[in-house]
Amino acid sequence: MAATVTPLAVSGERTSGESIRSQNVTAALSIANIVKSSLGPVGLDKMLVDEVGDVTITNDGATVLKMLEVEHPAAKILVELADLQDQEVGDGTTSVVIVAAELLRNAEQLVKNKIHPTSIISGYRLACKEACKYINEHLSVSVDELGSDCLINAAKTSMSSKLIGVDSEFFSKMVVEAALAVKRTNVKGEVRCPIKAVNILKAHGQSSLESVLVRGYALNCTVASQAMIKRITNAKIACLDFNLQKVKMKLGVQIVVDDPQKLDAIRQREADITKERIAKILKSGANVVLCTGGIDDLCLKYFVEAQAMAVRRVSKIDMKRIAKATGATMLLTLANLDGEESFEASMLGSAGEVVQEKICDDELIIIKEPKSRLAASMILRGANDFMLDEMDRSIHDALCVVRRVIESNAVVPGGGAVEAALSIYLENFATSLSSREQLAIAEFARSLLVIPKTLSVNAAQDATDLVAKLRACHSSSQTDSKLESLKWMGLDLVDGVIRDNKVAGVLEPTISKTKSLKFATEAAITILRIDDMIKLTPEEKPDAGQSYQDAVASGRL
Repeated sequence: MAATVTPLAVSGERTSGESIRSQNVTAALSIANIVKSSLGPVGLDKMLVDEVGDVTITNDGATVLKMLEVEHPAAKILVELADLQDQEVGDGTTSVVIVAAELLRNAEQLVKNKIHPTSIISGYRLACKEACKYINEHLSVSVDELGSDCLINAAKTSMSSKLIGVDSEFFSKMVVEAALAVKRTNVKGEVRCPIKAVNILKAHGQSSLESVLVRGYALNCTVASQAMIKRITNAKIACLDFNLQKVKMKLGVQIVVDDPQKLDAIRQREADITKERIAKILKSGANVVLCTGGIDDLCLKYFVEAQAMAVRRVSKIDMKRIAKATGATMLLTLANLDGEESFEASMLGSAGEVVQEKICDDELIIIKEPKSRLAASMILRGANDFMLDEMDRSIHDALCVVRRVIESNAVVPGGGAVEAALSIYLENFATSLSSREQLAIAEFARSLLVIPKTLSVNAAQDATDLVAKLRACHSSSQTDSKLESLKWMGLDLVDGVIRDNKVAGVLEPTISKTKSLKFATEAAITILRIDDMIKLTPEEKPDAGQSYQDAVASGRL
């Protein structure tokens, strides 16, 4: 497996053998090292400054990696891996990257010891399958068994490493309340918790403990005119994705008028078209009109007279969510199949109340008791933009974790307990195999210990001592049935001791652990399969922006 770099017949070069594999592993490890120090409840934050000078302060692995402009193709796989974990689970983005990089590091050692990559890949796949099976059978606990505090504890565990970890008691209750507010059961009887129905708004000023949860969908808008009514009960809501402004002639349309009175008639007709549209909407029974575009001052008069509420410049994302929550139809135009304009009552959504309220320092419109599905909104307070953005990310991660716990109804102990238990189990499992995969499974088991080790190092504790004690506990639990309760033992990083994390309430969704193991294994396998890289050199283009003098000097003219 000699490393070679050979030029190609086409313009480019080909790197193959050991060289490309070690390059890929080095790139993956450098990505993991960036986020390693941010893992755990006492992890540190990263400050990222982009090319414009905008600053982001975060310790969310997916956010850090997303903002890095990674060029190496193998390193890009890990960046996409963190993004995938963020979309699927919402939490555990840092740990999934660290595990994937460690799997690659240990696989490279095996390759150097003349073990074929195919044997390593099959061993890793088998180890991942056994690990997920062991988690579900032995380490997973039902939410019903732990009681209602389980959701709050899972949210607290997610927040512990974040900026709002200090106030996790306050925010965890708020997050669980918001998640339960939007919880519903579909026609198949499955529990679903669409967290997109939780709208998060940010407002400067006051402390983070002044943040509030509002029952209903909060819109960061106000009524279009101060003369309008501010509260409407039994609201009928129209969602319009077009302007309600005075109609203008389309570009390119020319009208030759020889009579000045006809010109006045054209102008009057332009104003009347919008008036007729508003009349049709109001006639259908609508008393709240939400519009993504502008509403002309001339048109506001009609809404004020009809005692209706009109809101302009609502964002499209908010509009789609409101339409879903209230059962309204979002309209791009009033035109029907006959080519005429009409608005039917069936297109309206319903809500118990729509009211403009002053919450914190801002005035917001709140849609309470929507007809189709419930909604909740969180208004976050904080000292500055950096803090509010990080709070937003932390709340989103916690919401995702609570959603996963509600939907899957199973949790596992955190604090390195799962990784230590799997490490012992897979080591014993590896010795029962008589094939080459034994070595790969043993390395997989060793790779998992990177999580408890990194957690201990970040907490300024003695990693070797703590991990040794943790492994001893889990080894006893798997060999002696009387000591089975030791399988819940994990790290207490504040005091630097081993404790029962099930009792302490350090819990994570089972699906978070199983998915992160699967994703990390697949990413490691993808990079491990590569033994050849062909890189084409970019085509050189002549400088388009050269001046006349430059062209003369270079001899082109």
